[in-house]
Amino acid sequence: MTMHLVGPYLTTTNYKKRKTKMTKSRALQLEEGHKSHNKFLKSIKLAPVTYDEYVDYVHGRTPHTRKPAPEPLKVAADYRRQVPAIPSLPMTTEGMQNACARKEPQRYTGTLIKGIATMHKSNAVPVINDEQAREISSMRR
Repeated sequence: MTMHLVGPYLTTTNYKKRKTKMTKSRALQLEEGHKSHNKFLKSIKLAPVTYDEYVDYVHGRTPHTRKPAPEPLKVAADYRRQVPAIPSLPMTTEGMQNACARKEPQRYTGTLIKGIATMHKSNAVPVINDEQAREISSMRR
């Protein structure tokens, strides 16, 4: 089996994120960030968060809160607009009787065109007189 036959499911790239260990410097950074975050929350008159909640917040592990389901729409029993019945125009009036009648197809009944010639690659061309027929027959690509 060669590589060009393998599907897109086979990859040598690993997309998994690895957990990093908590170092002392990172712990100090989180403590300072926790203090400044609580100070900000206090300035906008919100309750402070615990250190564990802050660490979860920084690492994106906040609990997902769901929005309440919207209430179903209340539909009235009669939701249609009341429209008076208007009758159609009768087809017996003058000029309206054949308004939708089928058109007669156009057919050539004269003697103007003498025939059809083939020009480049089966391109049909009408021939009106003998001079045009000679021109078309002497044409090259």
